[in-house]
Amino acid sequence: MFFMKPKLGISACLLGKAVRYDGGHKLDSLVVDALGKYFEFVAVCPETGCGMTVPRAPLRLEGDAASLRIVTTTGRVDKTEQMERWMQTNIVKLKKENLTGFVFKGKSPSCGLAVDIYNSKGGFTGKTLGIFARNFTRCFPSLIVAEDEALHDTASLESFIARLLP
Repeated sequence: MFFMKPKLGISACLLGKAVRYDGGHKLDSLVVDALGKYFEFVAVCPETGCGMTVPRAPLRLEGDAASLRIVTTTGRVDKTEQMERWMQTNIVKLKKENLTGFVFKGKSPSCGLAVDIYNSKGGFTGKTLGIFARNFTRCFPSLIVAEDEALHDTASLESFIARLLP
């Protein structure tokens, strides 16, 4: 009998894919090795997915929680519409994957679950979900999600796995 592992969405940089703004990755061996025993990964990088290059200017969230913009930190180039177009198409594709949950890269302006928001002058104004994480959790409100760093605690990791498995 062939057993198919349930699918788990994950920020591509956590799998060691060089998709970050600086050309690097954020391979998280602890999380990937533990979860890889139980799940098939579906890698997602909204920034490269929507056509941003590697390397690229760093991004940050600006505005307020109700009207977020994702802009480059140098030159303040607004990438919000580019990201929103990609999300409209790719959220539909992710629905077809039948994901059981998602592991997001913390602090990422697209994927974090508690990301800093700034005003146009660079002043901190609060925290919110990253622009992709916000859209994803609205489209999949019943899926269990976590940030990578929250899973570094053994009890939290085991609890996350237990909640995802049938």
